[in-house]
Amino acid sequence: MRLRAAGRTDTGVHATGQVAHVDVPPDALPNAYPRAPRVGEPEFLPLVRRLGRFLPTDVRVLGIARAPAGFDARFSALRRHYTYRLSTAPYGVEPQRARYVTAWPRPLDVDAMAAASRDLVGLHDFAGFCRHRPNATTIRDLQGLDWSRDGELITAHVTADAFCWSMVRSLVGALLAVGEHRRPVSWCRGLLTATSRSSDFAAAPPHGLTLVGVDYPPDDELEARNLVTRDLRTR
Repeated sequence: MRLRAAGRTDTGVHATGQVAHVDVPPDALPNAYPRAPRVGEPEFLPLVRRLGRFLPTDVRVLGIARAPAGFDARFSALRRHYTYRLSTAPYGVEPQRARYVTAWPRPLDVDAMAAASRDLVGLHDFAGFCRHRPNATTIRDLQGLDWSRDGELITAHVTADAFCWSMVRSLVGALLAVGEHRRPVSWCRGLLTATSRSSDFAAAPPHGLTLVGVDYPPDDELEARNLVTRDLRTR
């Protein structure tokens, strides 16, 4: 059996909203249960509990359901949602949050970052923000790139139909250069004309990034969505 996920993440990146599917032979299901489900109990709750005892402590299956016909965790997805979190606190990040928040040692102009982000939203070729992969398209529909601030905690909220390799971390890295006033707001817009990953900025560290959600269409639109996603997008 092969497990297929909605999206792959760089080493060190987290996921709280990952979705995956696996094709299980019907005759294998009875062997997966430590006991039969009780009346009124979700069908796969015993299996969820059992997996919780076998998986490593940093991996948890939150729920299991039968997938509708035509469902594919990757190709049926309409969009993915990520957050990237930074702290500009002078002491860095509190120990209990340090694994998920990037400490940033310099002040950031969030208004400038938000203004530069607006130029990036839409259907573009993001080659300047993506690590190269042979035969892979870099054209993506960036549907949202917003910033919020809560004291010293700064969060980017990023949504697209799909992301190419290291795209979110690269977007954040470029916008951090704007937030530090090392680059003007208009600079990010110019990166959309690049034909390969720019060396003018570094990608943000991976541990501040989290995949938080994946959206899917109604069941009767899954097959059509699979065809659209599998079609190689060009200019």
